[in-house]
Amino acid sequence: MGQDPDMEVLTSRILLRPSDLRRTQYFYRETLGLAVYREFGPPDHPGVVFFLGQGLLEVSGRSDGDVGSVIQLGFQVRDVHAEYERLRAAGVTVTRPPRLEPWGLVESWISDPDGVPIVLIEVPPDHPLRRDQRDAPA
Repeated sequence: MGQDPDMEVLTSRILLRPSDLRRTQYFYRETLGLAVYREFGPPDHPGVVFFLGQGLLEVSGRSDGDVGSVIQLGFQVRDVHAEYERLRAAGVTVTRPPRLEPWGLVESWISDPDGVPIVLIEVPPDHPLRRDQRDAPA
């Protein structure tokens, strides 16, 4: 035995199985502007993996089921108001405009073409999360 019982996660990713693969890949690549990490599979039905800061988002395969409420995505952005305006102008479904939350973050909610909820989060300059990051040793 002698092995550590904890799982050592080296990297992680979120897997989406959209109802319309090309439409959803277009949404994440072109509309949101996520950078592509890699593409794989057959040219007529490729999977795409996008960078998500410290994680990855894979959009591949297909689903016939409802999304339900089991998955939500959260993306921290520099300026929630600017993203809200850009995405609204691009025709993205906005479910809630930006507002300052009681916990001090600015949030706006959108959804992808299959209705997957996405929260856009801005950490204001005076928020404790920013102060903690600046005060951390290098």
